[in-house]
Amino acid sequence: MGRIIGIDLGTTNSVVAVMEGGEPTVIPSAEGGRTIPSVVAFTKTGERLV
Repeated sequence: MGRIIGIDLGTTNSVVAVMEGGEPTVIPSAEGGRTIPSVVAFTKTGERLV
């Protein structure tokens, strides 16, 4: 069976969680935080940064 993943896309911050043992568990950022900034940017060459 696949995993259930929840994504809260906020206008300022976003959160991703997975269901483990019937309880939601937030997936931490690389820095250990529970939220990540909701940002999309484009470089001068048109490269998309998410």
